[in-house]
Amino acid sequence: MHRLALVGILTAGSLAFAAVAALGEVTSRASAGLEPGEEMPGGDATSRGTVDLADAFSGFSANMGFARELDFKIGNGIFRKQWVSSPSSTKSSDGLGPLYNARACQACHLKDGRGHPPRGSSVEQRSVSMFLRLSIPPQTQEQARQLAEGSASVVPEPTYGGQLQELGVQGHIGEGRMLVTYVEIDVPLAGGEVARLRKPTYAITDLGYGALHPQAMISPRLTPQMIGLGLLEAIPAADIMAREDPEDRDGDGISGRANRVWSIADGRVMLGRFGWKAGQPTVLQQSAEAFAGDIGIGNWMVPRAHGDCTAAQTTCVEAPHGGTSQAPHEEINRKLLDLVAFYARNLAVPARRAPGAPDVLAGKRIFRELGCASCHTPSHVTGDEVVDPHLRGQRIWPFTDLLLHDMGEGLADGRPEGRASGREWRTAPLWGIGLTEVVNGHTFFLHDGRARTLTEAILWHGGEAQRARDGFAGLPAKERQLLLKFVNSL
Repeated sequence: MHRLALVGILTAGSLAFAAVAALGEVTSRASAGLEPGEEMPGGDATSRGTVDLADAFSGFSANMGFARELDFKIGNGIFRKQWVSSPSSTKSSDGLGPLYNARACQACHLKDGRGHPPRGSSVEQRSVSMFLRLSIPPQTQEQARQLAEGSASVVPEPTYGGQLQELGVQGHIGEGRMLVTYVEIDVPLAGGEVARLRKPTYAITDLGYGALHPQAMISPRLTPQMIGLGLLEAIPAADIMAREDPEDRDGDGISGRANRVWSIADGRVMLGRFGWKAGQPTVLQQSAEAFAGDIGIGNWMVPRAHGDCTAAQTTCVEAPHGGTSQAPHEEINRKLLDLVAFYARNLAVPARRAPGAPDVLAGKRIFRELGCASCHTPSHVTGDEVVDPHLRGQRIWPFTDLLLHDMGEGLADGRPEGRASGREWRTAPLWGIGLTEVVNGHTFFLHDGRARTLTEAILWHGGEAQRARDGFAGLPAKERQLLLKFVNSL
């Protein structure tokens, strides 16, 4: 059993407690008040559905025109569709793999929500909603040039590609198995409480196609919830980049910066918004990359009918695929891909639960006092240049700045992606986080699900968030619970 020392925890705790005491009792702290529109975090697009059911993340934008509801439902059908291997009589559904992680989008994004890490070592217990990204440092001047100019974000591992594919269609073995082991770490909290964290270590077993490159870098990825993606895409890029402070010129300890990645549709470098390291610029490109990488379904943006297979995997490259003579690399056509992206952009954010309750407002005040809002920016206004017109001009409350932040060595994966270093992660949106257990039946958080509670997730924060994290650890138990109550109301 290990013990994690908290540098300055008593000082941080004393300061946090003094700040709380100076504001009086909980009832007086509620004077922070509920801001206009805060109870509807997605603006007019906020879901009108019931928020206490398992399908709370599956409603559509409430201000979407009736004519587009059919498109949403068709997109949902494609999102749920089980793909099959080629050749097949079901020509509209073949092309799976040959190596893959899941047969359907829904398999990873169950109920359009958050994935979970493997819960055991057997085939029946392993998770398809978490996988390992793979890459290597640049080996040639050309690879270094592509990374520098932004036309590539990573250099794929030469044998296994950009991610580990654990499954294969008939006649093809999977690439290997992700193995996760944990070490327990005790963290002392103010008042004598102790929180227990689990530190993961990742390895790959049963490699099916030879050894990994000696410089291979691996990084776990848990599938995130999908609500509000179109609204995040609609925030003007200039507004996001205006918050950058890479040199921390204001001296607040927060030095967020934007990732800049290649847009396939635009043929240029653009602001990265989506993915754990903001590695994708649009919902459409995120969807296209997921089809090719996770399911092995080629498309016009990622024209790889054999998915993530590499030249070293000859049996995979030579296998039948689901393309046509007119479009040999497109196993899902443009119209269907657009419908899936439309569905993803319009999964609505649920309304807040009791946002004006005194305890919730008291927690909101603590959230701000600790500095959490420095990265988890509460609100934005969507712009006019949007793919879906009904999403323009909305005041939204995602609690993210969509920027990269150094989160410290504890969360570092050591694997750069685009301009994101191995210690940097995009600020995760917090809207809907309190419904995770309702929708998905668990409370696993962070990029790899190591945190089993929100308390653990906060305690893993380091780097730019160290001061806020230490302040949380130093709060009296009652004040920590108030903050958690606020976050769970989002």
